[in-house]
Amino acid sequence: MTRAPADIRPPGAGGVVLVSCYELGHEPLGLVVPGAVLARAGIEARLVDLAVQPFDESAFAGARLVAISVPMHTALRLGVRVARRVRALNPDVHICFYGLYAGLNRRHLVPDLADSCLGAEYEASLCELALAIVPAANPRAVEPVPDADAGMRSPGRTLVQRPARDAIAHRDHYARLAVGEDRYEVGYTQTTRGCKHLCRHCPLPPAYGGSFYALPPDDVLADIGALVARGARHITFADPDFLNGPGHALRIARAMAGRFPGVTFDYTAKIEHLLNHERVVDELQELGCMFVVSALESLNDTVLAHLRKGHTRDDALAVIRRFRSRRLTLRPSLVPFTPWETRASLADLMDMVDAEDMVANIDPVQYAIRLLLPEGSLLLDDESMSACIDGFDPAIPAWRWRHPDAAMDALQREIARLAEEASRTGAPIADTFRLIRDLITPGAGAVMVHAAGPAPRLTEDWFC
Repeated sequence: MTRAPADIRPPGAGGVVLVSCYELGHEPLGLVVPGAVLARAGIEARLVDLAVQPFDESAFAGARLVAISVPMHTALRLGVRVARRVRALNPDVHICFYGLYAGLNRRHLVPDLADSCLGAEYEASLCELALAIVPAANPRAVEPVPDADAGMRSPGRTLVQRPARDAIAHRDHYARLAVGEDRYEVGYTQTTRGCKHLCRHCPLPPAYGGSFYALPPDDVLADIGALVARGARHITFADPDFLNGPGHALRIARAMAGRFPGVTFDYTAKIEHLLNHERVVDELQELGCMFVVSALESLNDTVLAHLRKGHTRDDALAVIRRFRSRRLTLRPSLVPFTPWETRASLADLMDMVDAEDMVANIDPVQYAIRLLLPEGSLLLDDESMSACIDGFDPAIPAWRWRHPDAAMDALQREIARLAEEASRTGAPIADTFRLIRDLITPGAGAVMVHAAGPAPRLTEDWFC
């Protein structure tokens, strides 16, 4: 295949389309960041977010490069469908998958579905690829250089700059901050990339190997300023863990509070960070934090040990209770179905959620999440995990596994059905919680009535 030389400059726009299918209900960073990088190189790419706009054949029929953003598993599954549709429409177009899940699944995507894949640190290689494809006689013969594997751990090649915020329409369709009946526009940005932890179920370790880096504060604050200027009153920090660098997090939050008083925010952080950085958590609350998302995953210490989460059941309960004493909302994300979870430990989880007044803080879909084993998962080296694996399924794509107790797999499917129905109908969270709890522990009784009102949340249910 032809390599993409870095010194080629395009004669103008060249039929480059960047596509996002799903990014947690937000304006996708997977479009606005590379869109800005390409624009700086002289390529005005068309940005298409299929989460909020229909598939328009005219956007793809004459394209020379269609690059599909896949930062997460849901985006990958949707992106595969888009790739097939684009290929049928335009057989000569170069299709590239880029982002975290593209790097993990390269061998399953190329050459059958795509011509190239770029990993988590993709911007420089994507730019070089586009520069080569614009004048190329045969777009499908152009290959990105360097290989994406080498670039995944090279922050110097990221070329992150202020995102192309004006290139995306349909802002009214993105997630909002919900506080009771009120809704507020949300901006979505990041302050770091990667993660310094090696949780075994997470897709980040295969890509970053336990490393992370901070983005320039001036660029982050300029992006926040652009979001606020067009109406955002709340910022969601997209970092895998905002407290990987607590000093950096505080610098950003302090500057944001000073420049944009009244603008609130939320962030994601590990239980162990919330436990160990109490003063940081307190100051972030004073600076405008409305809620924190944390991957609690389970209350079963056996599960937590296999996942190497870095916290225990007692740690999680301590954080939950400290947040309640602060009157700060904690929104846990869960992976309640793993090979080591039991019906008894699930019942214990539901009892805790009720007793600790957490029902309103957890979207019902969280109770249905089943462990995902993507290519490269560190859990593939776990002997007890290996005993449950049925092989790799390229249709997902992920490794299939069975619970040692078949009844647990059946229970997961039934909970997923209830959660999906509740999401479709808008059923009250407490009602859905009661139904799910009764599936796990028949006759568990009514949900406790607490004084707390609705917890602040985003209007998008999914966290991953």
